[in-house]
Amino acid sequence: MNDIPLSAQLLALAILLVISGFFSLAETSMMALNRYRLKHLVKQGHRGARLTHELLARTDRLLGVILLGNNLVNAAAATLVGLITIRFFGEDRIALGLGTLAVTFLILVFSEITPKVIGAAYAERIAPAAAYVLVPLLQLLSPVVWFVNLFVSALLALLHIKPPAGGEPQRLSSEELRSLVLEAAHYIPKKHHSILVNLFDLERVTVEDVMTPRAQIEAVDLEAPLELIAEQLATSYHTRLLVYRNEIGNIAGILHLRKVLALMREGDLDRDKLAELLTEPYFIPASTPLFAQMQYFQENRQRLALVVDEYGELQGLMTLEDIIEEIIGEFTTNAPSVATIRAWDENDSALVEGASPLRELNRKLGLALPLEGPKTLNGLIIEHFQDIPEAGVSLKIAGVPMEIVQTQDRVVRTVRLFKPKVEALPVQH
Repeated sequence: MNDIPLSAQLLALAILLVISGFFSLAETSMMALNRYRLKHLVKQGHRGARLTHELLARTDRLLGVILLGNNLVNAAAATLVGLITIRFFGEDRIALGLGTLAVTFLILVFSEITPKVIGAAYAERIAPAAAYVLVPLLQLLSPVVWFVNLFVSALLALLHIKPPAGGEPQRLSSEELRSLVLEAAHYIPKKHHSILVNLFDLERVTVEDVMTPRAQIEAVDLEAPLELIAEQLATSYHTRLLVYRNEIGNIAGILHLRKVLALMREGDLDRDKLAELLTEPYFIPASTPLFAQMQYFQENRQRLALVVDEYGELQGLMTLEDIIEEIIGEFTTNAPSVATIRAWDENDSALVEGASPLRELNRKLGLALPLEGPKTLNGLIIEHFQDIPEAGVSLKIAGVPMEIVQTQDRVVRTVRLFKPKVEALPVQH
């Protein structure tokens, strides 16, 4: 070895450090590669991605060939530095110690840290390119890798560790997928992003959150005068109406206006014929998640359901359109809303009905009113105040200043909200 020129030894050391750096670069890029992006590239026919996918399918063999090559090269580099040190300083212990420190520093900087940082930053570019080198190298060293992995497998078995199969993307929970969608807001069109987030929220939102409350249901009293019934049918904004007798809790059935048009045209409308046209109502519990309810609507071929509590008492009304609007936003404007919510005015205030749903207030005004308890602004104020406040009373809930404008019949009718003095509030869906 002493006959070899120093320049050749230094060149060999540089080559060993470069090879070691390649193995570190390949290892980090392979492990940091986005598996979903990799599968997409494989489906597009990218050959490097296909080779990478094959390597990642057996991570034990991949890591085996990388670490085998990396450790062999690092050991050779350390040996070469030791020989160079002995050539100049003899077997001086201090010189050998300094040589060990020097080769450790070179390996860390040029073969470990720098390549790993680069590999993690540009994994998608580097991993497919590195696969062209690793695949033939694995084929060449497969007997050695297989022999080493025998001992690795035995040790893992003793420790009762069963490594998961590589290559396939790790399964994500719905919350993790939702986080991915939220993080990708800058890469997805705003409307598409909103729809995706709303889809994930269907599991957390219940029927009670979006139903039309009992007091706001447009219904027909079968015992009312026929003139009043005919006028109500002629001016209704809905195609299906709840029909009851005397009291809305005494449900008679559901009436489809299309079925009653002929009777109204012929002037042959009476209570008995109207009752014959009624269909059985479809009842659902208030705690049903929206996603499950959408499936139930599909399975039962229904578009409208009556929401009841645990005692069977009517709580509200739910339609398929309510679920669709929860996903894509409001898309109908023909029916007037009982609690119309407008944007902030020039004074950073908004006059809203006490019956306004808290979810709609949060969505349209960018607030963060709590959704765990009452579902309407009236209920939230009464729960917070522990009484029915009088007009003119001011309070603050969840950082939102508000003033009671009108109370009537033991409920808060109108409230003026003031925009919180905060730049941004998290919107609850």
